[in-house]
Amino acid sequence: MPGRGSAPRLRRGDAQARARKAFARRQRSRRWLTWRYLAAAVALVVLVGFGVYALYFSSWLRADGVQVVGNDLLTEKQVLAAAEVRTGGPLVQVDLEAIEKRMRSLATVKSVDVSRKWPHEVRIEIVERTPIAVLDLGKREAALDADGTAFPAPARARKGLPRVKVGAGANKDALQEGAEVVASLDPEVSALVEYAEVRTVDEILLHLRDGRLVRWGSADQSDDKAAVLLELLNRKAQTYDVSVPGSPTTR
Repeated sequence: MPGRGSAPRLRRGDAQARARKAFARRQRSRRWLTWRYLAAAVALVVLVGFGVYALYFSSWLRADGVQVVGNDLLTEKQVLAAAEVRTGGPLVQVDLEAIEKRMRSLATVKSVDVSRKWPHEVRIEIVERTPIAVLDLGKREAALDADGTAFPAPARARKGLPRVKVGAGANKDALQEGAEVVASLDPEVSALVEYAEVRTVDEILLHLRDGRLVRWGSADQSDDKAAVLLELLNRKAQTYDVSVPGSPTTR
């Protein structure tokens, strides 16, 4: 018959064996966790290295061309000459801010957005100024937008637009007022105008195609002035004054 102390000794032996197995499992788990961290670190280093190589050293992401969008008054050749985009190198190293700055130096450009079009192109998206009149500068002409900014534009863009002449006493603010007046004219009135003469901020004249003169004043209440003028033109006169639309006069 087995002794009374044998069963406890077996139970203690089983417990020790289980403890050794649990310890071994924990050790394996720790080693596996360490190897996982190490493998993740190595993978990260490889991934970063591959990304750096792809961006800066490979031909996969090289700047090979320029896409121009939104140009009408400017030719693509003019845009590319002004932008000075350097191709052949890494696309990531193209200085987008410098390109935007150079493009904004063109008077025809109202706004511009330059971005990377992966994998190989730089995209230049332009918003050009809209011509609303032709600024008569004597020996040359320029287009004029609603903000009073003069800029070069091809003849096709200036065709049929009213003309603006600036007097010696006119400044930039006066030119802006003149542009606002021309922009506010409805087609019926605009068709009658030969040119607008900007003398000062408050003294803008409209010279009609038939030789009559309209004293417009400033750009204030231009809609009211246009409506009053259309009624006044039915009266036979040489000069029409709508500078105060509530009290127009003729002479």
